[in-house]
Amino acid sequence: MNVTRAAVVAAARTWIGTPWVHQHRTQGVAVDCAGLVIGVARQLGIVPACFDVNGYERYPDGSLVALCSTYMNPVSKADMRPGDVLVVAVDKDPQHLGFLGDYRHGGLSLIHAALHRGVVETRLMFARNMQFRGAFALRGVA
Repeated sequence: MNVTRAAVVAAARTWIGTPWVHQHRTQGVAVDCAGLVIGVARQLGIVPACFDVNGYERYPDGSLVALCSTYMNPVSKADMRPGDVLVVAVDKDPQHLGFLGDYRHGGLSLIHAALHRGVVETRLMFARNMQFRGAFALRGVA
């Protein structure tokens, strides 16, 4: 069974407003950026309900892209589309995940669990404080 990219974006948007808490996974209660990806994948049934990745630090250690490659398929920056998972860096190491969405005013958006703001959807803009480090397709998404 394949899940559509539109279904991934729609599922991610149902998490908007969930507060950010490190290593939490509960929609409407608390979630972090990895928990959002895991929670949406669980919600869509493309990973078992018991699937999780935990024990990671709050601050980056350089392992995020390799970890994503273990569970998802890499996508080039030129080929990324709504429904893919984006990995970005604020400093030098990859440290943040989110789902690409279709921005309501054109282009792409990022649906992500932001510190102090919870899950939000913002226009995707790469800049000094948001540097592209990788894009990935969830396995089971067509």
